[in-house]
Amino acid sequence: MKNYGSRIFLSIFWIVLGIVLCACHFAGLIEEYWSSMGFAFIVVGILQVIRQIRYRTNKDYQEKFDTEVYDERNRFLRNKAWAWAGYLFVLIAAVSTIVFKLMDMEECMMMASGSVCLLLVLYWVCFLILRKKY
Repeated sequence: MKNYGSRIFLSIFWIVLGIVLCACHFAGLIEEYWSSMGFAFIVVGILQVIRQIRYRTNKDYQEKFDTEVYDERNRFLRNKAWAWAGYLFVLIAAVSTIVFKLMDMEECMMMASGSVCLLLVLYWVCFLILRKKY
C-alpha cells in the first residue's frame, strides 16, 4: 500500500467530515440526508483505518493485499470486468429506454437514454485520449 501517511490522513478526514455532517444535522442546520451521508463517511473512514492498521501490522495480510492489487492477472481481470459492466450497462439502459417509451414513462426514458448517451460520449473521449497516448 503506497502513500500510507496520506491514506491514513484521508481516512481520518472522512471520519471528521462525517462527524461534522452529523453534528450539523443535530443542530438543525442541514437535512437528514446529509447526516446519513455523514454516518456513512464515519463507517467508511473507520473501516479504512482498520484496514490500514491491519496492513501495517500483519505481514500475511500485507502480502495478500499487495498481490491482489499489483498482480498483472488481477489487473487484467479488473479491466475486463469494467469492460463487461460497461457493455451490460449500455445494453440494459438502451433496452430500458425502449421499454420506458412503450410504457409512456417519459422521465425514466429520458434518464435511461441520457445515461447511454453520457456513457458513449465518455467512451469516445477516453478512446481518443488513449489512442494518442498509446
